[in-house]
Amino acid sequence: MKFIKDLTPGDRIADIYMCKHKQSATTKNGKEYYSVILQDKTGTVDAKIWEPNSDGIDEFDDTDYIDVFGEVTSFNGAIQVNVKRARKCHEGEYDPSLYLPVSSKDNDEMYKELLGIIGTIKNPYLKKLLEEFFIQDEAFITAFRKSSAAKTVHHGFIGGLLEHTLSVTKLCDYFCTAYPILKRDLLLTAAICHDIGKTRELSLFPTNDYTDEGQFLGHIVMGAEMVGDKAKEIPDFPVLLRQELQHCILAHHGEYEYGSPKKPSIVEAVALNLADNTDAKMETFTELLGNITTPGWQGYNKFFETNIYDSKMDM
Repeated sequence: MKFIKDLTPGDRIADIYMCKHKQSATTKNGKEYYSVILQDKTGTVDAKIWEPNSDGIDEFDDTDYIDVFGEVTSFNGAIQVNVKRARKCHEGEYDPSLYLPVSSKDNDEMYKELLGIIGTIKNPYLKKLLEEFFIQDEAFITAFRKSSAAKTVHHGFIGGLLEHTLSVTKLCDYFCTAYPILKRDLLLTAAICHDIGKTRELSLFPTNDYTDEGQFLGHIVMGAEMVGDKAKEIPDFPVLLRQELQHCILAHHGEYEYGSPKKPSIVEAVALNLADNTDAKMETFTELLGNITTPGWQGYNKFFETNIYDSKMDM
């Protein structure tokens, strides 16, 4: 199988890919065609079916696996597939693990490490809250371990939410050793819970798209609500502690322009924002470099707002 990340203009493909999205469109001349997003575990690629009513094109829908024959071209500097034939595949013809992006890190090991950190929390109320989510709630645990941390940008793969959460938590744990002013139990609980709203904001793979609730509320508000609701179920949970924890979640994007409902008002919220931003940007750059085939200057990147340079060959 030729993976999407390895496609280059001029290639001919005859492989099975998952249809992430299919949409009917019309050319300027009024001719119908299909715009399709093909996916495998290495990424997605835009594809076009210019003759959708021809004998070689089967009916298929989103999330179907299709056997594609076509040519790889380039349009506006991006890879595109010109599909000549497309056949809907049956179960058993494909291995789903080849088509869904998955964290390169072991999910069981990551979750075990996260539970180990939860075991170090001394505050009985915060520890009880974490245990209610991450030990007692089976439905939440399943969603948390399977969820991505984003639709795109960073950690957009199965296990991405767990990987990102663990990285942010470990960064916050380091901050606590470097800056004794920080309340470790509060900061680490906030770090572990800061993105739990993403279990409801994004649907699981293969869709990995925004839910209605996610569109209306967003993961930050939902996460703060989830924590608040859970805290209220714990007898005598201190009101101020609940508010501080919710504030850290509400402020973890740091600025209003980045979708943060609040700006950090306590030092733990500042630390969480820095850790979240650090891990998101480092993972984004890591994924960016992982898709580069030619070292050197890569051109302007909108996310980083600068010209990106790949220095791997300098090492």
